[in-house]
Amino acid sequence: MKSTTPLVGILIGSDSDLAVMGESARVLGDFGVPCEMTVASAHRSPERVSRYAASVEKRGIQVLIAGAGGAAHLAGVLASLTTVPVIAVPLASSPLGGFDALLASVQMPPGVPVAVTSVGAWGARNAAILAVQILATSDRALRRKLVEHKRKMAAEIDEKAGHLAGSGPARLRR
Repeated sequence: MKSTTPLVGILIGSDSDLAVMGESARVLGDFGVPCEMTVASAHRSPERVSRYAASVEKRGIQVLIAGAGGAAHLAGVLASLTTVPVIAVPLASSPLGGFDALLASVQMPPGVPVAVTSVGAWGARNAAILAVQILATSDRALRRKLVEHKRKMAAEIDEKAGHLAGSGPARLRR
């Protein structure tokens, strides 16, 4: 990725979500994918969400990541306003620990698809990886970075397994 024009837009429903959703921006940065982040609430600033959604395609944004808790309508509203793929990250901001946001995110009506990750920081990281995978369908260099990322993850597991076994590759014991 050579351009500095954001390819991924990250929206958070509240600035209190920044710590968790910053993980998406960090992972995208690790892959060299330019992104932008803003606060926009489906309930408290619907006009802002609408203006943002209307602007993404002409600005070159190719994937949206929306982090929201509670009713978690942000991702669904974005998906209803644009054809850009939307990934929801349910956040644990209510007494239900994010379960409400998870259920709200996966229950989109027919014709308004939203990809949904797990709750919280793991979900924010996975949303970024999924965004990279979407972008990599048309970017060979990015695809190579993904292959290398997966190779490194596997190597880390092999190393940890080797430490548990004492040395060399771990063997299953019965």
